[in-house]
Amino acid sequence: MLTFIPTPIGNPQDITIRALRAFEKATLFLCEDTRETKRLLRILEERFEFTYPSEMVDFLSFHEHNGEARLQEIASRLEKEEVVYVSDAGMPIISDPGQVLVAYCQTENIDYDVLPGGTAMATAYAASGFKEGSFTFCAFLPQKGGERTSALIEVMNAKSNTVFYEAPHRIEKLIGEIVHIDAKREVFFAKELTKKFQNYYRGSAKEILEAFENGTINPKGEWVVVIKAKEEEAKALYVDDILAFDLQPKVKAKLLSKLTNKSVKEWYNELITQ
Repeated sequence: MLTFIPTPIGNPQDITIRALRAFEKATLFLCEDTRETKRLLRILEERFEFTYPSEMVDFLSFHEHNGEARLQEIASRLEKEEVVYVSDAGMPIISDPGQVLVAYCQTENIDYDVLPGGTAMATAYAASGFKEGSFTFCAFLPQKGGERTSALIEVMNAKSNTVFYEAPHRIEKLIGEIVHIDAKREVFFAKELTKKFQNYYRGSAKEILEAFENGTINPKGEWVVVIKAKEEEAKALYVDDILAFDLQPKVKAKLLSKLTNKSVKEWYNELITQ
């Protein structure tokens, strides 16, 4: 039996009783990072009625780099033992490793279960106060280049609100990029969810950028970003935004074709003759 167990996204007190009991029965821990899992288990042992697993229990790393190889190593144990999979924080598989384990259990008819638990995206969206009941989650944007610009423009033009994560060293760059596209767009930034220095920031993109620039908002910490869907308005505004970007003509042409009735070829020819 394989059980996927969500862990607290910050505050250890958010662990569930079911998770504690599953930990106690497990003979094999598959972990995104064994050090993080052992650290959490020690904290839980100190604060709650929980017995740390004995020395007979195995802890093995299982992540995007070694998942396939590790699966071959432990496949026979999934049916015979109580096995748990734990990511560093939050719900396994959601922007974390583990999907290959689900697929394997489904293919081989091995029993598996996913315990309910906290996720940063759902927590942040609930805190945003945006009234729409649906949203799109896209994990992390590409880190740089035309691919990042393309992804952000798609988010800014989406018909539903969008939730994603961002690293602290890129959070100021992100809000600047949003302002460049639509300074008035309403956004919500959640910092260090469930932790001591948790903070929420809601306002226009321009207001949030100014708060970063004047030091009101400290970029350090883990961030979840919610971008409100754009109001219906003329597409020409967004075409102008794309034209203003310093991108190669091929990249611009692909982006522009998504917003207009012109083909990529038509836009490319127009751009290179300007």
